[in-house]
Amino acid sequence: MAWKNLKQKSLADSLIIHHAALEELDDVNELIDWSRIETLLAGIHNKRRGEQAWPPLMMFKALLLQSWYRLSDPALEKQLARDLLFRRFVDISVSESVPDHSTLWRFRNFLEKNGLYQQLLDAINQQLSEQGLLIRSGEVSIIDASVIEARNARPKKDKDGHNTQDKDAGWNVKQGSDGKQKTTYGYKAHMNVEEDGFIKTYAVTAGNVHDSRVFEELLTGTETQAYADSAYKSQAHDALLAKHCIDNRILKRGYRNTPLSEQDKRKNQHYASTRTVIERVFGVQKLHQAMSKSRYLGLIRNKAWIGLLSIAHNLKRGVMLHRCCYS
Repeated sequence: MAWKNLKQKSLADSLIIHHAALEELDDVNELIDWSRIETLLAGIHNKRRGEQAWPPLMMFKALLLQSWYRLSDPALEKQLARDLLFRRFVDISVSESVPDHSTLWRFRNFLEKNGLYQQLLDAINQQLSEQGLLIRSGEVSIIDASVIEARNARPKKDKDGHNTQDKDAGWNVKQGSDGKQKTTYGYKAHMNVEEDGFIKTYAVTAGNVHDSRVFEELLTGTETQAYADSAYKSQAHDALLAKHCIDNRILKRGYRNTPLSEQDKRKNQHYASTRTVIERVFGVQKLHQAMSKSRYLGLIRNKAWIGLLSIAHNLKRGVMLHRCCYS
């Protein structure tokens, strides 16, 4: 199954009237060497026999558009068909057809099943680091989790009497700032973010999984400092960080008859000012990328979704910092 050749442009492309609106995503295209990303995706559907497949780089860039513009699979298909900005970004001629929504859905899940999202995130981050946008020297890891409501959160029954509630999700109980407990049926997005708000690693679990259970999984092994809230505080994590010579900046917590000392309170306050970076990242994703409620059913599909959101977030963040540094 060879890839379709989309490099050749048609006469219709030369007749498009130039407008600045069509260049809104050019900064993203110019920020990344996409040939390196294409190499990472080279093994997908690249066979001699069978019907020609859509180039994986084009499909991947289409999924980025889906994340930035909060589109469903059918809506993404429609937008690719009629939006010149979208066609310009994915580099597809106006005379060419577009992949249907089921093809987009299968490609997104294929990337997750083959563990490619973290590899793609690492590859994007490597290029951002080479441009001096993502700092590797003295690397800092800020770890936290955010609750995401399941798409089907309530226990309802379909016409055949089957429960439609998302089976992979779980109940999360959290005490709010007002002292009241809030329960949410859904998932948790666990992330490791550096000081400038770039996402380094991520994990997705059911909502009832405690934050601390994925702490070690989120560490990169190259950080010099690790920040997290008091939910991650344990003797095991203290020993883990000490073993790898990582400066332990997990917030301490007081216990009954053992309150925090004034020194510990000052340290917590100092560490919390850095830890707020990840709260802003979650805020941006929930406000602009609709991460408050999961788009899909099932853990695998939602992990693929969060992986795409993370890559899309870093690209936009990289463009913003590039404009600030080099404009």
